[in-house]
Amino acid sequence: MRSDHVVLALLVACHCSLPALAAERDELDALLKQPIINAELPLAQVQRFCESRVPRMPRATSKASWEQTARGLRQDILENVVFRGAAAEWRKDKTRVEWLGDIPGGPGYRIKKLRYEAVPGLWIPALLYVPDQLRGPAPVVLNVNGHERGKGKAADYKQLRCINQVKRGMLALNPEWLGMGQFNSPEYSHYRMNQLDLCGTSGLAPFYLAMSRGLDVLLSLEHADPARVAVAGLSGGGWQTIVISALDTRVTACNPVAGYSSFRTRIHNLSDLGDSEQTPCDLATIADYTHLTAMLAPRPALLTFNVKDNCCFASAHALPPLLDAARPIYQLYGRKDHLQFHVNHDPGTHNFEQDNRQALYRLFQTHGFQKRAQFDAKEIPSKAELKSYEDLLVDVPQPNASFQSLAAQLSADLPRQDTLPTAAQAKAWQQRQRTALRKLVRAPQYTCRATRTRQDTAGDLTVSHWRLEMAETDRAAEWTVPALELTPAEPKGTVILIGDQGRAALGLQVQQAITRRLRVIAVDPFYFGESHISQRDFLFALLVTTVGQRPLGIQAEQLGAVARWAAATHPGTTVGIWAVGPRTSTLGLTAAALESDAISSVKLHDALGSLKEVIERQMAMNTAPELFCFGLLHDFDILQIAALVAPRTLRFESASKRVKRELQPLEPLYRQLGGQLRLTAN
Repeated sequence: MRSDHVVLALLVACHCSLPALAAERDELDALLKQPIINAELPLAQVQRFCESRVPRMPRATSKASWEQTARGLRQDILENVVFRGAAAEWRKDKTRVEWLGDIPGGPGYRIKKLRYEAVPGLWIPALLYVPDQLRGPAPVVLNVNGHERGKGKAADYKQLRCINQVKRGMLALNPEWLGMGQFNSPEYSHYRMNQLDLCGTSGLAPFYLAMSRGLDVLLSLEHADPARVAVAGLSGGGWQTIVISALDTRVTACNPVAGYSSFRTRIHNLSDLGDSEQTPCDLATIADYTHLTAMLAPRPALLTFNVKDNCCFASAHALPPLLDAARPIYQLYGRKDHLQFHVNHDPGTHNFEQDNRQALYRLFQTHGFQKRAQFDAKEIPSKAELKSYEDLLVDVPQPNASFQSLAAQLSADLPRQDTLPTAAQAKAWQQRQRTALRKLVRAPQYTCRATRTRQDTAGDLTVSHWRLEMAETDRAAEWTVPALELTPAEPKGTVILIGDQGRAALGLQVQQAITRRLRVIAVDPFYFGESHISQRDFLFALLVTTVGQRPLGIQAEQLGAVARWAAATHPGTTVGIWAVGPRTSTLGLTAAALESDAISSVKLHDALGSLKEVIERQMAMNTAPELFCFGLLHDFDILQIAALVAPRTLRFESASKRVKRELQPLEPLYRQLGGQLRLTAN
């Protein structure tokens, strides 16, 4: 006998009275765990969702038309992705540099220690490799590094690259990267940059300013040649290289190594899905990495990839779309030879070892970074000159700013509108704020088409499995939300159940609802429970944000669509939301704030009292993506969202002291409007 039939048989054996049903938690748990959708469906749907929104390369018929396009893209990305919020003011600051003395280098060069301020209070430790003899203008190179958590700027391959550059008469800057080396601590985790996003300030800005101010440092040097400015780096350093080189035209040559691919490539080659900075909020509403590659034209660029990369960006899938996009643009300039590529076979894995470094030296040789007659692209043996991690440490102020400290500073005065309306003002205020919230969370307008895949009965309990297909009116179905409906005889109302651990963990709440003769619709909205993405889950949540959508808006509107469907299917009964956990409580509250007609009440278990707790608890994008909705805390906190639910019943179960303190100002409004606000302790 099938396991689900066994469960129903057990319920029948208990004569299916409500007290007996309430006693059979194991059987309820088994029902909640039964699959409704294919495990790979959420992955397939999020892939289609994101791919359909990634912009394609525009057609350029002349150099002039492309240059106009490139200028527009550059300005749009800088203003509307990189420098949003407080970052627009950070950008205006003058670059501050502090020189901290020299250490011996090797034959013919020395190493100067320095630090420079990327954003207020955040100092970047760096090393400048300087030739002993400098005559006239010298090329400068910004050497960025990737995910070298332990050694950071002291990684052997990076030191060797800098040493070879300085021995060739170049000024080589070696900065530390956020999260790596001296920044290898949790407060610099890349998934915490989204704490700044929550506050309405771009979390990408510290990364970008760390690079652009590094260029400031190099170009301020006495012998710096502004006509010969290069950037090179591996992996995350490759990502840094393409971003700064595409957006800052001071860069005259670049070599990104195994560091990026098109968003379309990443959607189907999951190894390429990158961290928060590589998938920044709203970038793909403006440009793909194909566009950034084309924006290098006509400057010399060497795209290096590895044939059997064991990390990401393997040459076979990553390189061709980039070349296809950029080659026609370089051709418009008559500079097809300026776009070069190198595929590494030895060792062919994720590396910037000798073969790849020598490809970089050939780029320098070809494009005038030293007189060709004096230049040999073979690496100069320098391993004996490598320094230890300790030798290359650079003092930085303590405490040095971090993503969390910057977010805490920004959040101190947020949300910007913290007053509540009077009862007389409430209706108009709610209408305005509801519109603003919908726009902020990018909530779509979904219709819901329901397909019942199974229905069973046991005594007076009806169990239905539903596939709820969600779509905007002008699109094909985008999401399939699984729902388990459990209906007792003569139900007194309906509750939609959601939980941080998915519907499979909601047995207790189902028990409580059925005992009260409530119809239960246990659903798993986007990213939760059975709707969890099977592979590289949170990285797809990042992709959703970069194509201009918000997980919170999708989830909240899915709940709203379920509520409208339930209200239409069961007319005359109320529809409430019960949510269990801080994440689903936030989206349940948001759904009720947006859907004022179909949702009649809300009950939240273990809810946040304030979105500032996301920062205070040091939460990160990879564990709770919906809580990092760009700019949400800038305009709304839990209090303001909850005010949009009034006067409908709003109950906080297991309310923390923080919940009681933060929500207490809402009580007078509820009393005046005749609603019920309950803050129930454990």
